[in-house]
Amino acid sequence: MFMKHYIIFCAMGLGLSACGTITDRLGLARPGAAGKAATTAAAIPEAVKIEQTVLDPVTSAPQPPPAARTAEALDTTTAEQRAAAVAPVAAGARVLGTTVVSLGSATEPGLWMKTPLVKTEMQGRVTNPATGKSSTVMLIPIDGPATAGSRMSLSALRLIGASLTDLTSVEVSTSG
Repeated sequence: MFMKHYIIFCAMGLGLSACGTITDRLGLARPGAAGKAATTAAAIPEAVKIEQTVLDPVTSAPQPPPAARTAEALDTTTAEQRAAAVAPVAAGARVLGTTVVSLGSATEPGLWMKTPLVKTEMQGRVTNPATGKSSTVMLIPIDGPATAGSRMSLSALRLIGASLTDLTSVEVSTSG
């Protein structure tokens, strides 16, 4: 029995010692390694670098601060973004359908709607028939039948004059 545990312990030790060689192979310094240069962005091989996503200037926004607790603090869209989102759009928009929306993740920034009405991510527009207000949003596909409900960002719900706590029926269209 002792021998079996000893063999397992040794195998685990060898496995863990191999982890150090991965950072050496990639040219990355291990924390606390004497004589190693600090890791910089230039030292990271091209295959390891993470792609930066280009954000849409109208629908994207920075993360709210961790202490944000109110709708105003959680809504990080700028006045310019809100003005651009509610501006009239050119003709040629195609109506995708009507869906019932609820508040999505309040800490997920930007102007977006997750809906089964689209199969690929695209910019679109939502209109609240009760208020007549509309907003440009990023339409993000989710699984489900077209008759299923959708989730909308706090910022978009505020722009179309919808309640943050109720279910609201909205018309969804392409941007044109």
